[in-house]
Amino acid sequence: MFGRKALEQPTRETALPGRAQSIPTAQAHVINGHALKGPYPEGMETTIFAMGCFWGEEKKFWAVPGVWVTAVGYVAGLTPNPTYEEVCSGRTGHTEAVLVVFDPKVVSYAALLKVFWEGHDPTQGMRQGNDVGTQYRSGVYPVTAAQAAAAEASRVAYQQALSTRGFGQITTEIAPAGEFYFAEDYHQQYLARNPAGYCGIGGTGVTCPIGVSVEA
Repeated sequence: MFGRKALEQPTRETALPGRAQSIPTAQAHVINGHALKGPYPEGMETTIFAMGCFWGEEKKFWAVPGVWVTAVGYVAGLTPNPTYEEVCSGRTGHTEAVLVVFDPKVVSYAALLKVFWEGHDPTQGMRQGNDVGTQYRSGVYPVTAAQAAAAEASRVAYQQALSTRGFGQITTEIAPAGEFYFAEDYHQQYLARNPAGYCGIGGTGVTCPIGVSVEA
């Protein structure tokens, strides 16, 4: 998962052209059999997070009670329907991300934000641990205005907690979700099929003071 170390985002002029057709991917979640692309049950909500290598990121979220299905892919870039190799080149602008479909009656969006903030180091810029490159940047990509407001408030709260412990400024971007491109099938639930596989993300050890309640 060590991509080429591109640290600057491409422009529309320098980004790869991509393709009109989507990249083939898996149909169902390896663990629970739910359809990756839906249709999802009535009442489910979706959101997108990026926190480094998407193999380990996805595992953190599929383990959360109330999460219906997860899928890994690429978001916040310029190239339509990119491949993994293209994303790793740093010439698509995307970051590795996980789509989370969840039941808000079971798990709150705030609780998912808590998993996000505590699951990685959001102060590292274009990297996460040993993984260096624009595709490993931290990001929250809300799909509703309510999610966006909650994400912004959580960033302020976690910055205060991090600063108290001597950490620097959060570099996480918060931006509208935009198009989510599903990654190739061999990336989906990778650590479920390869339990000893690589996972390069790790938290700061600082508790995020939000989302502490998960309703049953």
